Amino acid sequence: MNVLGNTPAPTTSIDACLSDGFHLDNGLKITGGSGCLLVAGEAFSWRPWETGSGGGGRGKRRLLNEKGQWDVEKPAWGVLKLMWPKPDSVHGRGTDCVSRSLAACDYEANTFYALTKDLLILGLGPSTYPISPATRAYINALGIRIEIGDTRNAASQFNLLATERGVGNIAAALIPIGWKER
Repeated sequence: MNVLGNTPAPTTSIDACLSDGFHLDNGLKITGGSGCLLVAGEAFSWRPWETGSGGGGRGKRRLLNEKGQWDVEKPAWGVLKLMWPKPDSVHGRGTDCVSRSLAACDYEANTFYALTKDLLILGLGPSTYPISPATRAYINALGIRIEIGDTRNAASQFNLLATERGVGNIAAALIPIGWKER
């Protein structure tokens, strides 16, 4: 029995993962080697390897740090910072949880997760890698939980959860399946 059979797929659902981009249900094609960021029913072309200073001297076209961890700099998450409230804004404290230690934010972040259930699904290209502690801490401090996987599985998970829960609670950041570190 398919309980979601009559439920329309979100317009930002992924129809195809290509080696150099994506095709979305709404007809949008993101190509040219760009990834995509799907947030609140909107689709953005996304090139996180071109943000910031190149990861402490790693240079462009790098997403892995020297430890083999997926490490994306803070400027790449600008849309998430604008669109999702931070845990402190829910509690009225007015300070940025990102600038404090994770231990200080732990209770507030867990309370925020219980209230919002926001989830970011990361598709890391053709393979799965561990997330750097700095990247995980930054995204978690925004009040967003993280699921990681290779891009094909992440796109499939996004499609299912966005159909089931709606695009307001689920976001995806996907790297093309043909991604190669340089």
